[in-house]
Amino acid sequence: MNSNSRLKVFTTPFNSGNPVTVLVLGICSALAVTVKLQPAFVMAISVTVVTAFSNVIISFLRNTIPNSIRIIVQLLVIATLVILVNEILKAYVYDVSKQLSVYVGLIITNCILMGRLEAFALGNKPIPAFIDGIANGMGYGIILIIVAFFRELFGSGTVFGIQVIPESWYVTQGGFYLNNGLIILPPMALIILGCIIWIHRSINKDLQEK
Repeated sequence: MNSNSRLKVFTTPFNSGNPVTVLVLGICSALAVTVKLQPAFVMAISVTVVTAFSNVIISFLRNTIPNSIRIIVQLLVIATLVILVNEILKAYVYDVSKQLSVYVGLIITNCILMGRLEAFALGNKPIPAFIDGIANGMGYGIILIIVAFFRELFGSGTVFGIQVIPESWYVTQGGFYLNNGLIILPPMALIILGCIIWIHRSINKDLQEK
């Protein structure tokens, strides 16, 4: 695979092949962990790491895995990596790990991972597979971060836990502003995500259904 092909592999998940806005994968975590930016950011990194390294491992093993048990092997690789990531999060960012709760473990069932293993890692060498995993993880993560940014800003008045809407603006301080409690509920995450998909497909006319 030449450099142009690798560049295409890397850039596609950010636009015409985005796993969330185009393929509509990984929606559950996009709704569950985007109330605050910090857990969304950590989840994005976690999924990117697991996707990249599971792609590499399966790519190395692609010619030795019997077809009859390939799904089992893929799940075993993903589960092992998720356990490692979960333990690292508990060791170094325990508070965020508590916020993410069971959703780190549910990375195992994230459709993006199995999709990339089946669609790319099984048919390509390790370096392109690694690039594909990194790119798809980042493409997924960007959407999570965008959703979390709006939910945290308008729902809590903060960004990464830092107060950005002045306290003097709030009604309780004699101002005019109230945090939007509705936006931190799961249905609003779906609405924001729907708006992102609509904007993305409006810009990319070739993605619109005929």
